[in-house]
Amino acid sequence: MLADFSGYIAADELYDGPFCVLSIVDNRTFRRITYKVLDHDPTHADIERFFRRFQSLLKQRGLELKGITTDGSNLYPEPISTVFGDLPHQVCEFHVIKELTKAVLRAVAKIRKELAVTKPELGRGRPSSAAARQAAQRRKRIGQKVGDLFEHRHLFVRHDLTGAQRRTIHRITRGRPELRTLRDIMDEVYRLFDRRCRTDTALEKLANLRRRVRRFKKVGKTLQKLFSPNLEKSLTFLDDKLLPSTSNAVERGYRRHRKMQKNVYRVRTQRNINGRIALDMQREERTQQRAETTHALHASRPRKAA
Repeated sequence: MLADFSGYIAADELYDGPFCVLSIVDNRTFRRITYKVLDHDPTHADIERFFRRFQSLLKQRGLELKGITTDGSNLYPEPISTVFGDLPHQVCEFHVIKELTKAVLRAVAKIRKELAVTKPELGRGRPSSAAARQAAQRRKRIGQKVGDLFEHRHLFVRHDLTGAQRRTIHRITRGRPELRTLRDIMDEVYRLFDRRCRTDTALEKLANLRRRVRRFKKVGKTLQKLFSPNLEKSLTFLDDKLLPSTSNAVERGYRRHRKMQKNVYRVRTQRNINGRIALDMQREERTQQRAETTHALHASRPRKAA
């Protein structure tokens, strides 16, 4: 498990009914190093014991831990500081951006609902007077605007926009500067995670972005996630080219675990969960051997004459 240890790990927890699985995965080789199945929700003491056991494994082999990546859970900062000291701690970029995109989409939905309320009420039948016809046309325009905002809501959080998509954004936000501000804010958020920047530079950009958001009272109330300390921790990786920015290494193992649960068994006990994870680790250990065997078999296959 530690023969080709990279020095960078990802740690996370998986809740499985009354049980919780704690895992540490090498964040560059994507191989699970150690795990622990608890019969209760984890506490700081559980996480600290888990990390100390992992630290003893490293000391026995003379290995050094260079960085750790976790999600935004408050379970990890205190135990990491207690056990590992001043270790670079990266909060998963994916989890942070996910929370921000949710906040932006909620802000768009709120503006869409406020706009729908402004539709004028119409009487029964076809509008007969000029004022009624104007009200009907206005109601139709507002309804079209609300429909466009719903249909193209993903464009407000999409990472890269094509020329056509930018024109669509410009069209559906006409007359609504707060909507254009939301799209501009997402562009600035994505720029924070540019690997060409250093952490100090990104933090300066973040400070400027927060000042800008505070000026827009309507938008600022819905984007409180921009002021979370997790956003600052998610920029740690910019000063270390080898530190992964996400915890996908441990997340993919959990996805595999859930798939096994659906396909293999239904009765979940602590013993079964331990056995399944141990089997999955054994499978990971043999991945390289299987690949080499497959390659050797293909290489030894006789070629057909042309």
